[in-house]
Amino acid sequence: MELFNRIEKDNEYWLVDQVKVEGITGQEYLGAFSRLLERWKGNRVGYLSLLMDASYEKWLFEEGFRKVSTIVEYTRALNEKFPVEPGISMEALAAGRIGDSDFAKLYERCRSGSANKNKLFTIEQVMESLENELGQEWRARCFIFWKSDEPIGLSIPMIEQGTVDEGRLFYFGVVPEWRGKGYGAMFHRISLNLLQEFGAKTYVGSTDEANQHMIRIFEQNDCRMRDRKGIYRIDR
Repeated sequence: MELFNRIEKDNEYWLVDQVKVEGITGQEYLGAFSRLLERWKGNRVGYLSLLMDASYEKWLFEEGFRKVSTIVEYTRALNEKFPVEPGISMEALAAGRIGDSDFAKLYERCRSGSANKNKLFTIEQVMESLENELGQEWRARCFIFWKSDEPIGLSIPMIEQGTVDEGRLFYFGVVPEWRGKGYGAMFHRISLNLLQEFGAKTYVGSTDEANQHMIRIFEQNDCRMRDRKGIYRIDR
């Protein structure tokens, strides 16, 4: 049983997320993570970013980690379809209405001014990671929201690695000039519809505890908080 999910990028980074399993003791988690940490050190990877329960914080500090922030995790069952509001159209990047470079610019605009503190990647690294995590058909999983002829948001729904029906959003956002008008909650609902089309039975979303706007979107769309984890990082 894997107690930690891991995404690796060559010698640049490891992204590690604790998988909470009922019946697993704290010592078992520490043992499993200690072995993972030794492998990271042996592979001479640039940094390791970790999501883990804050109860292990003292031990992590002793191991050389620093705390970046805290994330909250929300979830809901995907058992109903949301109505699609008029006036908004949606199209996959694969349709070719805009190219990859314009999509990257839109992505950068959507994430500008974010309250999330864990800013790991440049936009170039983000674009590279899309194919790594979503596969060669990644453009078919990147959706752009349009109002008239203006792109005003985007969403990238996916099935969580290692699962068959847990829906996640690789990213979801609204451009700055269209925030505060209700479009965030609307686009989130449309994204939940997309996840159902991909076969997801549940949705799990997370954000920085300081991102009250995203937390309100979760709550507006009937998501409930299920977990809270610290974000920790150690560098080579």
